[in-house]
Amino acid sequence: MKLNKIIKYTGFLAIVLINVGCDQVSKAVVRLNLDYHERIPLVDNHLILTKVENSGAFLSLGDSLPPGFKQVLLLLLPSLALFMMLYWMLVRMDANKHTLFALGCIIGGGIGNLYDRMAYGSVTDFLYIHYGYFQTGIFNAADVSIMIGTCLLFISYIITASKGLLRT
Repeated sequence: MKLNKIIKYTGFLAIVLINVGCDQVSKAVVRLNLDYHERIPLVDNHLILTKVENSGAFLSLGDSLPPGFKQVLLLLLPSLALFMMLYWMLVRMDANKHTLFALGCIIGGGIGNLYDRMAYGSVTDFLYIHYGYFQTGIFNAADVSIMIGTCLLFISYIITASKGLLRT
């Protein structure tokens, strides 16, 4: 039983570290090799590589807030949320492997963006999708990790809840 818990902790930690590592390596490559607002089409003209610094949150929300409030909103609250998720994972290690993977992605992505905010004062974003009427804001690997983790967590919850409904 104890070995199973060690394997879960190690797997969870590996997922977090892989997400942080991929995010930080991709941002470092972009910082070193791209000029601000340079556009490099990767997949036809649908996936575009460009470099911007985002001093706000998702899609630059909160960028114009007063500095003190911005620090609380963009550094303190995310730090508390990440700490609470990590604490929950350490206390409740009975989560299934899908939930562990999803939370590992969310926490890893969150740490990647939080590190940027602390180290650089902003987050480096560099990917943009434009396909017909569909287009995104500029995002990074940490954002992808967070979105994948959130979607997987939501799907896992729906599946678990539906299994519970089928048993009653």
